[in-house]
Amino acid sequence: MYPYHNKIKQRMKNGELETFYFCDSYPKIGECLVLVFKTEPIFRPIRPHKYHEYEEFLAEFKKQDELGKP
Repeated sequence: MYPYHNKIKQRMKNGELETFYFCDSYPKIGECLVLVFKTEPIFRPIRPHKYHEYEEFLAEFKKQDELGKP
C-alpha cells in the first residue's frame, strides 16, 4: 500500500506546499481539501475524514504566509 499521507506530510515539511483550498466537487472524490505543491504531483486531495491530521500544519502554513515568511 502506498503511504499517501506520509509522503504528503514529508513534502509539506520539505517546504514544497504552495497553497491549499477546499473543494466541493473534486473529480471522483467530491468534498475535499486540495493541497497544491510546487513539484509533481501538483494536486493532492485529502478526504474530510483526514482533515484533522493536517489542521495544525495548515494553520502554521497560513500564519507564515500571512506574515510573508518562507
